[in-house]
Amino acid sequence: MFFGGRLVVPEARHVEVALFFFGDRNEPEPEKLSQIKSKKRVSDHGEVFTPAWMVEAMLDLVKDESERIDSRFLEPACGDGNFLVQILKRKLAAVELKYGKSDFERRYYALLAIMCIYGIELLPDNIADCRANLLKILAEYLNLDESAELYRAASYVLSQNLVHGDALKMRTHDDQPITFAEWGPLGKGKFQRRDFRFDTLTLSSAFNEEDSLFANLGQHEIFTPAKTYPPMTVSELSSLDVARPLREACPTTLSDEFSESEKGVGRDSLRSKGRVNNLPKEAI
Repeated sequence: MFFGGRLVVPEARHVEVALFFFGDRNEPEPEKLSQIKSKKRVSDHGEVFTPAWMVEAMLDLVKDESERIDSRFLEPACGDGNFLVQILKRKLAAVELKYGKSDFERRYYALLAIMCIYGIELLPDNIADCRANLLKILAEYLNLDESAELYRAASYVLSQNLVHGDALKMRTHDDQPITFAEWGPLGKGKFQRRDFRFDTLTLSSAFNEEDSLFANLGQHEIFTPAKTYPPMTVSELSSLDVARPLREACPTTLSDEFSESEKGVGRDSLRSKGRVNNLPKEAI
């Protein structure tokens, strides 16, 4: 995960699976069954979804970061978004608390919250569901329809931030190096994009080790962006949303993995769940 700009890469791709088996052994049987799609997928890919109670407990271990709008999170085996959905909800609660009185700022920082969430997923149906689930949460919070520029801009951002690929090999599904876009807020409705290769980012820990040959080099030139783009507005981002024609031609239904109560994240829903009022000052 990215915590405050620092990258931590788990040693095992299916870290969620390992954590699951150290969970509550008295967990109700129906909830256990909902954590798999099929026995074949478990056998072929080690796919087991983290239960909601464990997601919340794990995020509470980094509570301040999970409730800070611009903290960056990377889930290297994101599935259909169990972790990323809850992270986005926490970030949007922070947006509502700090910028809820200004429609322009609320929309701007809600998009920034999406921009700070990253994922990698091996299976194509999961990555499609993950993008759809996050997009739906943002759309419900801001009351957007699919024709809105902000909706299309968020769709494009998610197509860049949520990658169909293999985190262990650090390659996309079509065998290209995984590259992530860093989105920096410039104010006045603009964002700065810089691209970084995933395999390069993971080297940062080696360069920062105390006894490393490179420990005194600080931010070495190897960590410069692979590409830097001109500042972009929401309108310019929305024009890049190549998924729009596909959505219009083939409307899709979002994943049913989340209950209706979990999906609802409008402004009233955020307040009714107490998420806004419980945020620490450090989160904003």
